[in-house]
Amino acid sequence: MKTKKTVWIPAIIAVAVAALLVIYYYYMSSVSGGEPGPRPPEGGVGNVSAGPVGGRPGGGGRGGNGEIFKTLGTISVFLGAAAFSWFWFKKKLRSPSLLVRKAGKLLHSMHKLLGWATLILIAVHGVYFLITKLQDNKTYTGLAGFAILLAIAGYGFFINKVRNKWMRTVHRSLGLLWVPVLLLHAGGSAIMAVVASLAVGILVWVLERMSGKTAESIISQAAVKRP
Repeated sequence: MKTKKTVWIPAIIAVAVAALLVIYYYYMSSVSGGEPGPRPPEGGVGNVSAGPVGGRPGGGGRGGNGEIFKTLGTISVFLGAAAFSWFWFKKKLRSPSLLVRKAGKLLHSMHKLLGWATLILIAVHGVYFLITKLQDNKTYTGLAGFAILLAIAGYGFFINKVRNKWMRTVHRSLGLLWVPVLLLHAGGSAIMAVVASLAVGILVWVLERMSGKTAESIISQAAVKRP
């Protein structure tokens, strides 16, 4: 197996692009008075709309297309968290807990599918808002997150094709670096997804501890019963 560290180069490029986009996001936010971007007009007194939202049929308001594509983005965040949760089970496929073993095998079989679903939904979400809200400063953090996610997917695709010991390390490192960018872009939904993934990790630890104690108790009881 190869050990060349050149496999890190695409990841470094993706992270550099993401960092520049985040820096530009903060710059544009400061220029616009600290606001993350223009907000769509809300319904109310004095807001005359020619369409569903501010004269833009199918706009980004409540009930419009914007809500649908925003929901797709939220779903993709939780799919990404589910894909990342495989990390907690990676070395637990022979766990003393039956539930941990079964959940680990299920996540292992679905890890790639969850990853691709995350990428596709975020791409659809991003394309829509690039077209409808190009001037929104949040676009830059979205592009930053997508740059890292694209690299994650690329490394995931080539892990079994490029025999290099660093491939999985880069893949996991990018997954961790994606989290702060995601938190910056998605806010509350990203926080909930991160908390849910951490909760899964804690649950795995608890189940393993419980199963380990049960196994020790059975062994000790069997030893006592021996003549």
